[in-house]
Amino acid sequence: MNQLNPSIKHHTLVGIFIGIWIWIFTFYIKPFDGTTGDYTWWTFLSIGFSLIAFMCYFVTSMLQDSIYRINYKWNVIFEVLSILFFLSINLIFSYLYYKSPFLYGILTFSEFFYATLKSTIIFTPIIIFARSLTLKFLPEEKEIITTSIPEKIEKKITIRGEYKLDILKIKASDLVCISKSQNYVEVFFIENNSIQSKLIRSSLKKINSEISFLIQVHRSHLINPSHFKSWKDSNTILLTQIEIPISKNYKNNLSAI
Repeated sequence: MNQLNPSIKHHTLVGIFIGIWIWIFTFYIKPFDGTTGDYTWWTFLSIGFSLIAFMCYFVTSMLQDSIYRINYKWNVIFEVLSILFFLSINLIFSYLYYKSPFLYGILTFSEFFYATLKSTIIFTPIIIFARSLTLKFLPEEKEIITTSIPEKIEKKITIRGEYKLDILKIKASDLVCISKSQNYVEVFFIENNSIQSKLIRSSLKKINSEISFLIQVHRSHLINPSHFKSWKDSNTILLTQIEIPISKNYKNNLSAI
């Protein structure tokens, strides 16, 4: 899978699905041969495993979201590492719960590992399937229409504030977005491959009238469409090294990206 839905909400639903599946599998299949446990023991075991799986997947989703925010990309390697990380921490915490004084599990770690290996082989494709379903909830990405923008993008632009020394000169292609900050605007731009910002005493309306290729996506935000990367969710877009909220009143302005 070379895409990722970074929505914590959608992956929480995946975690719930995984937890329910593990509860059903553990309680009804009883994967540990030779384990003698009554109805209550298997009930607590399956519920505990279910909750542990949910929490481990939630931690995994938070970690992968952090990785995605840094890289703004996803590939098969990240996907495999995420699944292996989840399976690993789930195995460790499940075993600790199994061996706790509450359950007194009799299997050693190696025995526990091999006992769960078969279920893991069955379980992994289900995880992959559930994660792939989250991609269906990604907003459709549209191609960036750059009509008349490329000519301006290569030029330098000057953003002036109310004061004489309140000035910023940058390449248009380095301008990422501009956000309102009380009586100032905060200009975000790329310098030495990292995001920088500068406060200038001006208004968003004035900036928007002076720099024609900017698109207003929120009452407090203007963006350079050439830095658009993807939709994070229906209310947020990812730009180069930054994310910006989208207002319903300005969603029609995004028809160009």
